[in-house]
Amino acid sequence: MKLRESVLRLKPYTAGKPINEVKRELGLNDIIKLASNENPLGCSPMVTKVINELAYQVNLYPDAANFDLKRELAEELGVKPDNIFLGTGSDSIIRAICSIFIDPGDESIMGEVSFQRYEDNTKIMGGNVVKIPMKNHKLDVEKMVDAITERTKILWFCTPNNPTGPIIKKDELFSIIDKIPKDVIFVMDEAYYEYVDDPDYPQTIPLLGKYPNMIILRTFSKAYGLAGLRVGYGIANENIAKYINAVVGPFDVNLIAQNAALAALKDKEFLRKVVELNKKSREYFYEEFKNIGLEYIESQANFVMVDLKADDKVVFNELLKRGVIVRPGHLFEMPGWIRVSTGRMEQNERFISALKEVLKGMH
Repeated sequence: MKLRESVLRLKPYTAGKPINEVKRELGLNDIIKLASNENPLGCSPMVTKVINELAYQVNLYPDAANFDLKRELAEELGVKPDNIFLGTGSDSIIRAICSIFIDPGDESIMGEVSFQRYEDNTKIMGGNVVKIPMKNHKLDVEKMVDAITERTKILWFCTPNNPTGPIIKKDELFSIIDKIPKDVIFVMDEAYYEYVDDPDYPQTIPLLGKYPNMIILRTFSKAYGLAGLRVGYGIANENIAKYINAVVGPFDVNLIAQNAALAALKDKEFLRKVVELNKKSREYFYEEFKNIGLEYIESQANFVMVDLKADDKVVFNELLKRGVIVRPGHLFEMPGWIRVSTGRMEQNERFISALKEVLKGMH
């Protein structure tokens, strides 16, 4: 059996530990998971209602064209349905983008600490990944653009950046955007868009007309609480959208996922509550980390990275024993740090209490 060289170079993606696995391993029943940036409020009741109603229709294929969902998104975003493409979460769209633009030996550019799927999918296509060092835990967009060569096909701008949390601000984006050659694609990955409250966050959709080489990615997994249904979407010029729609599987967004996303879009009040809780949770974490004397990175997403000044693997395992799941920083090449997702307030308080206990026991 001979595998492709590019596949042999891959390292498996490490997801947050599932609750059931921790229950099995440690014999615990009361567990909180603050590891995967999931929505602690679940999904809108309107979504649950739709899912129940569709339970008896799962023998039917979904609409391969995603007609209703594209139309609703187009109206919401002020674009045409032909500008929109959908996939099984952002993951399948990132894979599609790489399969369209990356030939063996081509390059894509990303931040040194950013979303691993950019790297994985570039490598699957036989491409090379150029990682640019971070600047105070932020993407150094200037250096990313300076690194463009004749082999560069894609730049990945994750904003807010996962796992660190900061955004690319308006002045940063506008200082480099005209320097990106027209034949280089730049992807604005805005998976955490709904959580951002910084007025300096650039609104990218109005820029689509001027920059046909820009692709915007968003998702229903985070603020809308549909992570288990896997619905990602993107916006681009009609030509790029047409090719992405051709490469993504015709039934990638299943029957329940399409209709759940439609219902989620309609419930503005639920989204408002989600965003409000997230802001309160982030501020609570900041205050508590200051009290403990820990450095953290201010985030515009639904997670915060914090420097433990201790072995993140040890802290991760000790928190697990106390029924709290987070993400250890060594997985992101940030040893000594952990990433904690925002939860409901009682979950946030339990995490802080457990963290204090663990750190106290280590000193």
